[in-house]
Amino acid sequence: MASIPSPPFGVASHTPYVPPRRRPATGTMRDAEIDRVRSLARVMDKFYLDPILGLIIPGGGDILGSMLGIYTVVIAARRKVSPVIIARMLMNLAGDAVLGFIPFIGDLFDFAFKANQRNVELLADRSQHGGKATPRDWLILVGAALAFITVIALVIYGIVALVRAIA
Repeated sequence: MASIPSPPFGVASHTPYVPPRRRPATGTMRDAEIDRVRSLARVMDKFYLDPILGLIIPGGGDILGSMLGIYTVVIAARRKVSPVIIARMLMNLAGDAVLGFIPFIGDLFDFAFKANQRNVELLADRSQHGGKATPRDWLILVGAALAFITVIALVIYGIVALVRAIA
């Protein structure tokens, strides 16, 4: 029986991710990767490691928390989840890190937002359906892009107004 050669290193395969098959009627087959990211998210969010790191190491704790959260994004990318879902996951981590930089208020935000839990739910939900994005995912991504463009435009407007006021 001839085997299909794997693509050369660095070349992406175009076969879609297929979640592991469950054995009929046993209920014993579990997805080990999802279990690992759930455990990480539980430690980071439910046991409050993320906000505690932010309190102990201002700024650096938020970066460290985001770096640990990237593991979930890597699993999603390896499973060929839609880029829209991956973008949502990265937005969750970025929002957590950026707002976490604000002393004390950012740490309070970390207690409530739980970016890692959100990312695990995105991964688990979308993995069951082939990793496809929903219309809601697209709306969130478009809304975030519009918010980003608005903020950049306001910053540019502020710089121009400041330069005009000084000149």
